[in-house]
Amino acid sequence: IIEASKGIPLLKDSHGHTNPHLWVSVSGAISEVQNISNALALADPTNAALYKKNSDMYIKKLESVKNKIKEAAVSFKSRKIITFHEAFPYFAKEFNLEIVDVIEREPGSEPSAGELASTIRIVKKNGIKALFAEPQYPSKSAETIARESGATVYVLDPGVSGDMDKDAYIRAMEKNLSVLSEALK
Repeated sequence: IIEASKGIPLLKDSHGHTNPHLWVSVSGAISEVQNISNALALADPTNAALYKKNSDMYIKKLESVKNKIKEAAVSFKSRKIITFHEAFPYFAKEFNLEIVDVIEREPGSEPSAGELASTIRIVKKNGIKALFAEPQYPSKSAETIARESGATVYVLDPGVSGDMDKDAYIRAMEKNLSVLSEALK
């Protein structure tokens, strides 16, 4: 068993629990790739050089996409966002975005009418134009908030489902960059 997040400082969620979504930050994903590569090399010293070579090549790709997002984020006119659930704090921290509210604290736990009303007030008060849903979950709550507040629903992918090929995560982050560039222009 490899603990991919070993030695990496982890954030707490709104309930004080450790937020496990480290990989959603590209830097977090890089750290996890390094931990996995190092652990595989220890477990299988015969192939250590191959693990290092492969992780170095992948980390280069990750660094490239991270730099693209950082460069684009400089031009975002808005920094305040509302996300579907608490998957994006590491991403937001890395790219200087502020999560002002979360639609569903736990996926599948629909917000109450009072929670929806509170989020609508937050959207209006902060002039938020974009709400971010996720492709893995229904966006009904986000659509309700958008309809009542005038915001638009966009989709950000935390990289937990979809294609299972070697560059799926990188494509998801590039798509997230495209979505954020449109939503926060």
